[in-house]
Amino acid sequence: MSTMSYISVLDRYHEYQAPIHEILASILTGIAEEPLFQNKATRCQAMQSLGKRYPFIELLYVLDEKGVQQGDSVGTDSSHPAAYTGNGISRQHRPYFKLARDIEIGEVTITEPYLSSVDSQLCVSATMRWGSDNTQGYLVIDADLLMLVEFLMGDSQRRKFQPFFKWVYTVIVAGLFIVVAALLYSAFHELYLMTHDSTGAEESKLKTFGVIIFLTLALAIFDLGKTTLEEEVLMHKDIFRHSSTRRTITRFVAAILIAVSIEALLLMFKAALGQGEMLVHAVWMMLAAVGLLIGLGLYVYLGAKAEALLTKRTAR
Repeated sequence: MSTMSYISVLDRYHEYQAPIHEILASILTGIAEEPLFQNKATRCQAMQSLGKRYPFIELLYVLDEKGVQQGDSVGTDSSHPAAYTGNGISRQHRPYFKLARDIEIGEVTITEPYLSSVDSQLCVSATMRWGSDNTQGYLVIDADLLMLVEFLMGDSQRRKFQPFFKWVYTVIVAGLFIVVAALLYSAFHELYLMTHDSTGAEESKLKTFGVIIFLTLALAIFDLGKTTLEEEVLMHKDIFRHSSTRRTITRFVAAILIAVSIEALLLMFKAALGQGEMLVHAVWMMLAAVGLLIGLGLYVYLGAKAEALLTKRTAR
């Protein structure tokens, strides 16, 4: 699943289970007509109309009373692996048929999420039992659960830009890593010069601090780039959940906090070696680090409490 993890999709399903069932049931009851069971062209027309309004609908097909598929499955996308296949295949052991065979005519039943045997994506199937003087059987639609959740949450348009966002973040991270490489080169170059130059002890100490500063900056920038890569490119980030945003902010602030603390220690070392004017700056930087740490702790604590309250309210 490329844009949302399975766990996130399942969480959203359980959160929006009622509206998911309602929309699928309304779609089935809205298109259910006897010609669908008898005419493939009618099914194709119905799927074209559904595909424009409900992009999460993947397949439509009909079964007879024994669960044998009548005609090929019709898909909104002709490239779907299961589109225009399946005629004559028995579906009597599939979960949607087992659920639907005991319901009354005109009722709709919907499965729990399951992994599609075709593309290994999470999906749900809605089945309506049909009965008339001429036709008895079942009308089935398969829906991509991820797209259905995005549709209900109004997130479909933003998801279209997700690859572009990830590409931009990747370029930015690549730039940060290039800066890290340059800093590491400068650090080891200074280290090489320090070990091969016959300079005085005082100048050697200053070069040592120069090496440490280069390495510290490289560490801070690398940590920032790594955090950006993981949060914005590699990991799933659910912007609708406060915990996801809180995790990102926590990691970014923690990276800055580490860098500030190391720089404060370096200034204290310089002050201890005779540059007393650095002590005041070191103290202020350490106080800034403490302030960041306190602020981060308050943010995490209050954010967790706020999310717990929102979750409790939603559960009601």
